[in-house]
Formats: sequence, C-alpha cells, structure tokens
Amino acid sequence: MIITAGLNKKLFSLLQLGFEYWTPSGGSITAAEKSYLSGYVRYLIALAGYAEFIEETAEIYAQRLASRRVNGTALTKSFESYRKWATVEAGFYDEFILPDNTRRREARSISFAKMGEDEFNELYKAVLNVLWNHILYRSFKDAVKAENAAAQLLEYAA
Repeated sequence: MIITAGLNKKLFSLLQLGFEYWTPSGGSITAAEKSYLSGYVRYLIALAGYAEFIEETAEIYAQRLASRRVNGTALTKSFESYRKWATVEAGFYDEFILPDNTRRREARSISFAKMGEDEFNELYKAVLNVLWNHILYRSFKDAVKAENAAAQLLEYAA
C-alpha cells in the first residue's frame, strides 16, 4: 500500500515541530571531541566524585568553546537540510563511495510512490526518536507530548 497524503503530512508536521524547536549551535564541537570530553568527565567523577558539579562544568566548557569557535558567524537554518539530516539519522539513507574513498550518506526519498505504510511507520518512529534525542527532550516532558504537539500543528495547518 502506498502512503497517503495524510501520513506524509503527519511526518512533515513532526519534522516542522523539531525544526521550530531547534537552534543551530554551529556544530563547532565534533563528535570525537564530545566523546573525549565525556570519557574524561567519567574519569574525573570516578576519581573525585562530585558528579553533578563536574558534568555541569564540562557542559559550560563545551558551550564556551563552541561559542568561541562560531565567533560571531551568523548561522542559518534550512528545513531541507534539516529534513535530510533527520532522515539519515533515522537510518533511511543510501550510502555511496566517492572518488576519494570517503562515504556519503544521502537521505532516501519520502515519496508517495516509493514507500509503503509499514515502511512509513518505521520511518516516522525512527524520526520521532531522533528528534526526541537531539532536540525535543529539552522542551517536552516526554515523546508522547511532543507527538501530540506535532498533531496539533497538523490540525492548525488543515
């Protein structure tokens, strides 16, 4: 069965909700740096205790470092880039090897003609999980409340 326009609107409503709550931070702290800092924080906590203080201090340090690296650069948001990011993070991508042997992940199409209802439901749940873990957890008590807010956006758009 091909997905309906209603199901597609449901996904885009969820994506729009996440987009509205997302504020770009410049991506100035790499995943490797975050991992290293996290490991060091765990090490300090194991040695000295004071978990809450050390974790809070590490977060402040990371924010200051990110702020210095951005250095006044205006950061813009792109819904299309954001949608592709969420789709790739949800595991719905094709991977290509480029001439320099690097790998590139490209988001799969969310086309009516290319996706059945089961695959759509899998994508929707995976995108909800990605948005919850990266963005929405800061603003909503739980993922169900975030999903309800997305449903309300869908109703307003109708």
